[in-house]
Formats: sequence, structure tokens, C-alpha cells
Amino acid sequence: MKNKKLILLVIVALLVPQIIFAQQQNNFEISKSVDIYNSLFKELNINYVDDINPAELNETAIHAMLKKLDPYTVFVSESEIEDLKLLTTGEYGGIGSLIQYIDGRVTISEPYENFPAHKAGLLPGDAFVEVNGVDVRSKKSDEVSDLLKGQPGSSIEVKIERKGYDKPISKTLVREKIKIDNIPYHTVFDNEIGYICLSGFTQRASIELKEIFVQMKKNHNLKGLIIDLRGNGGGLMNEAVDITGLFVDKGELIVTTKGKNTDRTSIHRTKDNPVDKEIPLVVLVNQSSASSSEIVAGALQDMDRAVIIGNRTFGKGLVQNILPLNYNTQLKITIAKYYIPSGRCIQEIDYLHHDTIAKTDTTKISGVFKTRNGRTVYDGKGIAPDVKVEPLDFSIITANLYANNLIFKFANEYARKHEKIDSATVFEIDDQTFNEFVDFVKESGFTYTTESERMIEKMRKIAKEEDYLEVVEPQLELLEKQLIAHKTQDIIKHRKEIEEILMLEIVGRYYYQKGKIIASLRNDPDLNKAFEIILDQKQYNNILTNNK
Repeated sequence: MKNKKLILLVIVALLVPQIIFAQQQNNFEISKSVDIYNSLFKELNINYVDDINPAELNETAIHAMLKKLDPYTVFVSESEIEDLKLLTTGEYGGIGSLIQYIDGRVTISEPYENFPAHKAGLLPGDAFVEVNGVDVRSKKSDEVSDLLKGQPGSSIEVKIERKGYDKPISKTLVREKIKIDNIPYHTVFDNEIGYICLSGFTQRASIELKEIFVQMKKNHNLKGLIIDLRGNGGGLMNEAVDITGLFVDKGELIVTTKGKNTDRTSIHRTKDNPVDKEIPLVVLVNQSSASSSEIVAGALQDMDRAVIIGNRTFGKGLVQNILPLNYNTQLKITIAKYYIPSGRCIQEIDYLHHDTIAKTDTTKISGVFKTRNGRTVYDGKGIAPDVKVEPLDFSIITANLYANNLIFKFANEYARKHEKIDSATVFEIDDQTFNEFVDFVKESGFTYTTESERMIEKMRKIAKEEDYLEVVEPQLELLEKQLIAHKTQDIIKHRKEIEEILMLEIVGRYYYQKGKIIASLRNDPDLNKAFEIILDQKQYNNILTNNK
């Protein structure tokens, strides 16, 4: 024992001077770099041929420096603090509407139901002309967004252009505290399976989910529960821990954060008794499920408490803190990585994407870990689902119709002509509506380029360079004509998928965000797979125990 203590003392004695030297060396480099930066800034201000904007240059320099790090370490200027608050609280002062840059103008794409934009009668497709007397016709979306936000209770004057009106329309709105729902929709289906769509992890998300689940259990003989985390980009880590804790024992380890400094290492366990440890549980995920969503899905997978269905998640296992800086600015900085119960980190291995910083070799095999029941799971690539459902792969024409906002614009036209539609659970695109859409697309002059056409053009270019163009041009022209003939039928060929997107867009005009979710669940392969697995107890158990 004495020998072990002596060896330990020798090791410490050898290491301490090296640590101190490294720290001193690092401090010197920081001091030197700041000195160089200050002198450069001074000389620019004195000698540059034109006047400079110091604040703008400084912010550009800061952003360029942080760009060399991970994508989540960012500088937050004073004007962006409200946007940061939205990520943690789900609240902001404004008019309650999504806006989008369409045809060179900032346009309302979706008003939130029962918030100021909706109450004032603003509609999708309305293009902003003025906000509080400021001409915004040449401004970008973020600039208009800043003007629309403000103190709840304050008035705001807007002028908008609306199709079918000769002159701009003026509206007076009163800003409100806009609260983005953590749970925009929940229900119990006819098969007695509960469903909760969790879109965020802001404050009270766990309390809200618990209250809804308790009511479901009280009012129904639940056969299972589905938590939908698709598209959920995350939020507060403690909410993820508390939500997981609803379904596992008190005191269970859910996530450990590990940083460079020991004070950045912490262990997070469930604090309360569970609501239900036995109910069959399914979590739906996709490539947009990130951060806190991955904590919930990954922890429940590691403990074999839920079947994960869908597609591999985003892979964000980095923890950020908000640090105050001078002049009411802030730094959102990555301080640690988080590790779920099996010990794996779900962070995408190569998250830096820069040559200036050493990166993990992505050719290496990911770490292999085991769930509580002995199932094999891997780290470094997000959460792989237990049951993969292939995502819908839209055709080129559908993607282009959507990207060119033709589906959005037709839905606006449809809503102007139809006062009401069937409920979100039954509304369909009939032949007449689809034919009207086809005519609408033709009248718009819509064109798009297929991959086949690009390949023909590339072949033509190569043939010209090699002096074969005269020989192959007749065949290329014939091939082009054949492609064009078939291309005109693409909108009919891919009618089913076009109708699905068109149906959701039109439903949104009448029933808003909630209606879109309801309509989207009618033909949802992930949801149907969840039903199948929950209702087949043997299959459910086999997945969680790795039995074939």
C-alpha cells in the first residue's frame, strides 16, 4: 500500500509541472492572439482607404472564428436573444405566423391558429409591403421577422399585398406572447392505442406529456402508447430525462455529460416514480429527430423499454450552455458530449468538417455497446431504429412542384374559392381538384430538368470536346424527344404522392397545424407499423429481447 501511494505521488509530481506549463503556454497564445487582433483592428481603422464599420467587421470575425468549431457553438448578438429564448421557453412576443421568402418577397406561409396574425385575417400568400411604416419589399425573412417581434401587448401596423386585390391591405395587430406547443396533437385511436406528438422539449414538456398520458389511462383501456418524435429537433435536456422517467424506475441513469473540465461532467437520473413501467411503448423517429429526442429514444432503447421505429436519427450528442458576454451579447458554446445508459454517445463522429482541427477517423467501426437485454447497439451515428421503415422517396417532379411553391400557391387559390372542406380525417383530392391543379401548373409555365436530361447534356458536352458530336447528335436528339414525351405524363404518373402533399397543404388552410398532423396520420407507414407491433405482443417482446 505504501509503495502504491509513493508511486502515485511521483506520478502527480511529474504531471503537475507539465499541466501548469501547458496552461501557461495556452494563456500566452491567447494573449498574443488578442494583441495581434487589436493591433490589426486599429490599423484597419486608421489606414484603410474607406470608412469601416467596426461592429460589422467584428461580428464577421467572430462568426468566422466559431465556424472552425462545431456548428452549435455560435455568437448571439443582442438582436438575436429573442430567437434564443424561443428555443428554451417556446415563447416569444410577436404575431404568430411562419414566414417564407417567395418570389422575391417575404410572405406569410402559415398563421398559427388563434394568434394575432390569424385573428387579424392574415392568410397564407399575403406578402408584406410595410411593417410599422418601414418598407420591407426588399428585405429578407430574418429582417422582417425582427420587425414583427416585440413586446406582448404592443401594437403593430402592417401592409400586405394579397392576390385579387388592387391595393395593399392595412392591418393593425396586437402582439401576444406566442407559445409554441410542445404537444400539438394527441389522441387515442379506435384500437385503444394512445398517440402523443411531441414537437419540442421546452419548459413543462414533461409535465404536459404526463398530464395527457394520465388522462388517457384514466379514460381508456390503453393497449399501448406511441410517442412521435419525428421532426423534433430537441430542447432542454432535463425535460428529456423527466419524460423518460415516466416509463422507467426512479433513480435510473438516463444521460451523462462529459466535458473537458470535471465541472462539466454530470449524471442525470430519473427523479420521480414512473407513471407506467409496463405499457407497450413505441417511439417514432426520423433523420430530423435530434438532441433531446435522441436522449429519450436512445435511453428507452438502451433499457429495452420501447421499440424504436422509423429512420436513423440526426446524431446530435453535444451539450450547449449559454454564457453572457459584454454589451448584452451571448455565446452558445458546446461544453460537453452526452452519453446514454449503455455508455454510447450518439453524436455523429465527424461533426467538425474542417481540416484545421483533428477529426475522428470515420472509417473506423463504431463502438459496440449492449442494451440491458443484451441487444447490440452502436455509437457515433445517432440512434438506429429497432424497426426501420423506408422513408418516402418523392419523384423529381413532386420535389420541384413543392420547391417552386406551386402546391402552396394552388392551396391558396383553392381556399379562396371554397369556404369550407370536409374534416381533416376524411378530406381527399378528387378528380376535379387534381385536374384543376394540373391546369394550374401548365398555366404557370412550370419546367424542370430530370437527371436523364442532365446526363444527355453532359454526354453532348463530352462528345463535342472529343469531336464526336456530329456523329452522336441525331441519337441524342431522338433520345431527348422520347424523354420529353414521357416527361409530360410525369404529373399523372406520380399523382398519388402529389395528391398527398396537396391534400396536407389544403387541409392546413382550414384546420392549421393540428389539422395537418391529423391528415398526415391517415396514410402513415411508421404509425401502421407501430400498430402492428403493439397489437402483436409476441413480436413486441421478441424485438426487445432480440429473439427471432
